[in-house]
Amino acid sequence: MTTDPTSHTDHSNQRGGDSQSSDQRKTRNNGGRREDSRGRKGASRGRNKGRRFEKDSTERSGQRRRGESGERRHANRAGAKRKNAPVHAQRPGFRQERISKRAADPDLPADLDISDLDPLVLQDLKVLSKDNATAVAKHMLMAALLMEDDPQLALTHARAAKDRAGRISVVRETCGIAAYHAQEWGEALSELRAARRISGGLGLVAVMADCERGLGRPEKAIELAREVDQNRLDIETRIELAIVVAGARQDLGQTDSALLALETMRPDPTKQNLSWARLSYVYADTLLSAGRIDDAKTWFRHVLAQDVDRILDAQQRLEELE
Repeated sequence: MTTDPTSHTDHSNQRGGDSQSSDQRKTRNNGGRREDSRGRKGASRGRNKGRRFEKDSTERSGQRRRGESGERRHANRAGAKRKNAPVHAQRPGFRQERISKRAADPDLPADLDISDLDPLVLQDLKVLSKDNATAVAKHMLMAALLMEDDPQLALTHARAAKDRAGRISVVRETCGIAAYHAQEWGEALSELRAARRISGGLGLVAVMADCERGLGRPEKAIELAREVDQNRLDIETRIELAIVVAGARQDLGQTDSALLALETMRPDPTKQNLSWARLSYVYADTLLSAGRIDDAKTWFRHVLAQDVDRILDAQQRLEELE
């Protein structure tokens, strides 16, 4: 069974999740070094000749660095015309801090099989060294496995993966989703924004909008939904985004607008999968908030037919109403 650490099952309340879209991760080429194809045929020609070659090469290099006036120039062509170019040195203590962080990484079970991860995730990690890629993959896998049962520990694993591979979009995305499940809304939003900047895609827009709700900013959630081109979203993401917008409208006391946001997705009781069942569930719950009890009962019954795996608590809600 292949595990995708960026996928998740949301709870039955109106705080919407987001399905992982396929355009959010792009395959990258291996950044490995090219092997020098030239042999070492000159290795046996003697030390003196080798030294003479080094001397001649140094002299020619020095000549290239000087102009006709003898002025010394920058050897790097890319920076030859730049003056006072900034030097990006590591801050003091960076290496020691990184070593300390890795020493504090959560334990990893010995029997973890990283092949359980999505192959596209493993492909993205190939830009790392082999040992580091394996460690990152294991932390991501643990984050995915623990996200529902122990979201805080899952977040710890996701942070460990980010510390090792913070420039890889899917790693930041996983950290964002783990933070979302742990209700660390600010961290989740920051990580998901970073993932979107790196990948250049739309990102997990429904989760990002819901983080805005978690931070007490429903207007921002609605604004974020408006900025997105709906035609570029898959149907599951559109449903989740509509659920989040409806929740934001409810936060603002706009129940009629919440119903309208859901009705734009045309809830369909004949479609049997979790996304459509969630849409029907939230629609029923919003009808109940509007005082339309009979309509709410009808839609909770529709949820029972759609939610074949009984993920949602529609049966309990229906019993409470009857």
